Amino acid sequence: MCRTVDLHQAVLAKNDTNAVELRRTLDERGTTAVNLMSSPGSGKTALLELLLTRAVAGGTPAAAVTADLATENDATRLARSGAPVRQILTDGLCHLEAGMLGSKLDGWLPEGTRLLFVENVGNLVCPASYDLGETLRIALASVTEGEDKPVKYPAAFGLAHLVVVTKSDLAEAVEFDRDAFLAGVQQVNPGVPVIETSARTGAGVDDLLAHVLRAADGGEPHTPVLAQQHEKHLHHHGGGDPEHDNPPMDDRAASHEDPAPAHVPQDPAPAHAPHDHDRSPARPAATPAPAGSPR
Repeated sequence: MCRTVDLHQAVLAKNDTNAVELRRTLDERGTTAVNLMSSPGSGKTALLELLLTRAVAGGTPAAAVTADLATENDATRLARSGAPVRQILTDGLCHLEAGMLGSKLDGWLPEGTRLLFVENVGNLVCPASYDLGETLRIALASVTEGEDKPVKYPAAFGLAHLVVVTKSDLAEAVEFDRDAFLAGVQQVNPGVPVIETSARTGAGVDDLLAHVLRAADGGEPHTPVLAQQHEKHLHHHGGGDPEHDNPPMDDRAASHEDPAPAHVPQDPAPAHAPHDHDRSPARPAATPAPAGSPR
């Protein structure tokens, strides 16, 4: 027997359920997850290696999971920091999902880990749709990518709790328009903090680590306007039981387009959502744990 469902939304709903459970598990362990999203070649692996090195040197128990379509090159590089690292190969999938991450953490994440950095697949489209149970979502862009990155990818930057500029030491050489970049960031995500960094010189890395540690200590992260708009939309248009019909979410923008329905069997649920590169994320991600929960 078949029923008509919105395939994209059904898969996102399944991911949201997994993300809520993963967030609860991490909270109980006192672990703060940080989701790092950027384009390929932004320098996030180099920056993450330096972050891990400084965290370990400072006595902060940190670990990392890195995702790629193929090779374990990034995991090998990150392991030089001295932190526990695990590779996820997505076999062509353009993003991580909460279930994938949870299965890799189960039985591996060391007890007492305070910070868990998740290096998402290099992509600024698909990953924006998927909550990974993170406390902090960071969107990164290098100065070599140009100053219009935030306005070209409004969901990725508009739903971030923090925006990080990488390779700042090259800004002058590539004639990076800093003011235009910052204006674009504020256009899609008013009030979001921005930290400029360089893995080559170390500039800004301590500030970034301090920001992450504040979140781990229970500091409230920035709330993206897109998340606020979605909450208002639910309250205005919601009906029935909002907890059932619209699970609490806060990290993904509501889509203004409805994908065509598909006939799929009721069980099992599809493994992955369609790779919809031309549409904003369908729904925002799961709500972070309430204030006061252990991190």
